[in-house]
Amino acid sequence: MALYTYKSGLVFATFGPIMLNSGRGDGDFLVIEQNEDSFSLLMGADGDGTRSQSNNRSGKFTVTLINSDPNNDLLSAMHNVDINSNGDGINPFSVMDMSGTSVFSCERAWIIKPPSTTFGRETGSREWVFETDNLIQHHGGNVL
Repeated sequence: MALYTYKSGLVFATFGPIMLNSGRGDGDFLVIEQNEDSFSLLMGADGDGTRSQSNNRSGKFTVTLINSDPNNDLLSAMHNVDINSNGDGINPFSVMDMSGTSVFSCERAWIIKPPSTTFGRETGSREWVFETDNLIQHHGGNVL
């Protein structure tokens, strides 16, 4: 029997020049998802089926940061640059699990909108959603 170790501190994410490796929210601090199923199935009346492969490789990265993290300022500035320019806020995005073999990346990602913000008795978190037109994915295991 084998024993594997996952270390959240060894999951590194970058958006262009911004390292998103501190100030992470509690719980799931990074979610990566493909926007559309890779395949769809159409079944005929006689029971025969046809599988169709989608060419849509778009996807989303959702990063949760604590409200007080300085990366919120950097991401806000990057989003403001993007909405006030002609795509200057588009950057590569990458995620690497250094305690395992999972890797996710894209050449072009952008912040789709500012996060929802709440203020309360205790600090909260902000979810930044990035979208890409071509998500490259390798879902690996942990080797340590």
